[in-house]
Amino acid sequence: VQLQASGGGLVQAGGSLRLSCAVSGLTFSNYHMGWFRQAPGKEREFVAAITWTGSTTFYADSVKGRFTIFRNNAKNTVYLQMNSLKPGDTAVYYCAAATRTRTSFYSAYNVLDEYNYWGQGTLVTVSS
Repeated sequence: VQLQASGGGLVQAGGSLRLSCAVSGLTFSNYHMGWFRQAPGKEREFVAAITWTGSTTFYADSVKGRFTIFRNNAKNTVYLQMNSLKPGDTAVYYCAAATRTRTSFYSAYNVLDEYNYWGQGTLVTVSS
């Protein structure tokens, strides 16, 4: 199983980036997907999640209204569109997959242990 995150980089405050996470080695459409981030010296935190059908999304309060998660099951890829970026968004961003048989996902989508597989991360740096 591989989750390959890409799209990170250096951007000025107020700018935009789109992260992608290409998934292989599992049946993508059977998995809920999430994005987490980890800033230097801080714990990994939830950013956004999307259910296996794509019909429901969840966001951390800190990114609501600025970030959008969506998926393309035909391309086995989940995306995170990030707009109005702030220096506080600087972090390594990780994608993760949780099997759709986890009915607890709908209440535990922001919990790291809910996810079965993790990608390697992509660095986003927002300059002021």
